[in-house]
Amino acid sequence: MVPVLDGSKVLLRDPCTMATLTRGVEEHGFLVVENTTIAAADVLKVIDMYRAFFKLPDGAKTRVDMARTGANRGWGRAGSEQVDPDANPDYKEVFDSGFELAENDPLGALAVYAPNLWPQTPVGFQSVISEYYRSAMGVAMDILRAIATVMGKDAAYFDDKFSKPMALLRGNYYPSRPDWAGDMDFGIAEHTDYGCVTLLATDGVAGLEAKTRADTWVPVTAAPGAFIINFGEMLQMWTDGQVRATPHRVRGTADERISVPLFFNPNYDTNVAPMSSQTPILAGEHLTKRFRETYLHLKK
Repeated sequence: MVPVLDGSKVLLRDPCTMATLTRGVEEHGFLVVENTTIAAADVLKVIDMYRAFFKLPDGAKTRVDMARTGANRGWGRAGSEQVDPDANPDYKEVFDSGFELAENDPLGALAVYAPNLWPQTPVGFQSVISEYYRSAMGVAMDILRAIATVMGKDAAYFDDKFSKPMALLRGNYYPSRPDWAGDMDFGIAEHTDYGCVTLLATDGVAGLEAKTRADTWVPVTAAPGAFIINFGEMLQMWTDGQVRATPHRVRGTADERISVPLFFNPNYDTNVAPMSSQTPILAGEHLTKRFRETYLHLKK
């Protein structure tokens, strides 16, 4: 059973809630958080905006096709990613957007801070997605501060490391599982997330599965307005394994599904090596390497 937290009690550092958070962080690697500062209506608005975009003809989406770039901003068609090299490319569509730097920021030359590509339709897409992006980063930061607390550190331990976060917001569109799909075909194959904290909103349709320590798969669901939280390999490494990065997948069902993960990752030059290590590992270098292993157009 994935632990369920009340977001308002996380902010208050309620002792029972913090104990549940600790269990989720260390044992499960997954949480569900309800009652955050983001209303269900706002989540549904974002999901509807992504759905309207994905329903456009491919010709309209091609204008913001990330395959034309050296980065991961814009639309990725079905089969544009392969998270598991032993499985077939993932058959979902995606739309990625990220942190926007000041115009003259030297970090702007790095692919992880590439300019966003915004479609002209649906109307209001950029505004709605950008507003949600800011709100979701606030919730993700609240979770990180709580994690710092249960790790025995100051609640602000992570704050200065996320001043220019490599935070990627994604809309995922999983079509109904096709008749031709075999054992190596997935909406997204088994993987662990690459970064720190993932804040996942969904339309409520089932599909996500997490792998237990006993190597069994369990469904993880949340209604719109509640958030599924999981942790990436960067945070597991950074915390000397105190935080667990859990493998997960979406096999696909007869129902279409929209999910909206925020991959909340630190500044490029943050040292995310294990706290006991003397050899630095830059967050940006780790993330860049993993992106190049996943996006087919970046493998070329």
